[in-house]
Amino acid sequence: CNNKPAAPTEIFPTPPLYNLNYPIVYKLPTELDEISGILFYPKDSSIFAIHDERGWLYKIHLDKKIKIEKWKYTAGADFEELALVDSNFYTLKSAGGIVEFRIVRPDSVITTERKLPKLPKKEFEAMYYDSAGHRLLAICKDCEADIKNTASVFAFDISQKKWLDSPIYVIDVDQIEQKFGNKISKFKPSASAINPVTGELYIISAVNKLLVIADANGKAEDVYPLNPKVFKQPEGLTFTSKGDLLISNEAADIGVANILLFKYKEIPKQ
Repeated sequence: CNNKPAAPTEIFPTPPLYNLNYPIVYKLPTELDEISGILFYPKDSSIFAIHDERGWLYKIHLDKKIKIEKWKYTAGADFEELALVDSNFYTLKSAGGIVEFRIVRPDSVITTERKLPKLPKKEFEAMYYDSAGHRLLAICKDCEADIKNTASVFAFDISQKKWLDSPIYVIDVDQIEQKFGNKISKFKPSASAINPVTGELYIISAVNKLLVIADANGKAEDVYPLNPKVFKQPEGLTFTSKGDLLISNEAADIGVANILLFKYKEIPKQ
């Protein structure tokens, strides 16, 4: 049931700050079976979320009985990620388009679509907000410019309202393989976020069943395999202001979608 730690079916390696074997599980209604990007909203400790195929914004209150509000912001499309900057929401389409919108009243949403320039093929699922550069950074899942062992990161400049032509940085998948200790056929990020306590970049890959913890330039510091029985299809990742980790799973034809909560564990200083 909701709000109780799930018993692990198998113990997997886990980061020192979070025990990924013992999530608090919040089961979601079937309307959110294809939950995609999520973000934490500190004003009332709720979670904003989007659906992979519907142009609706959901606000999820994670109480004993889950309460959901929703707003329609556009027609359906392949939406993958969500960000909130200065009262404006940004949703990422898999092909790289950005839909920007603002809720002006409970029954009114102003929407603008920011199309990706005609560049070589790009496919995205992971995006996060870079506060230092005031930009959104999208990590390639499958981009034509990438070779087997790289994943380019492109920037959407919020002030200029446009994508920059060249990658901001490139993730070296060889580094991930070295930390992981195994080969990766193709690294396919599905969600990302900055940990507000440590400043590290967390990247999840649903396909690879991996959690990568990297520095601000995408250099892998730690890599952890994910238990497929706990992380059946992780498509969303966010942090609370205190550093608690939240990961959303699509239903994936295995029960219902859910949000997993992992409490931040402060490590005593030596």
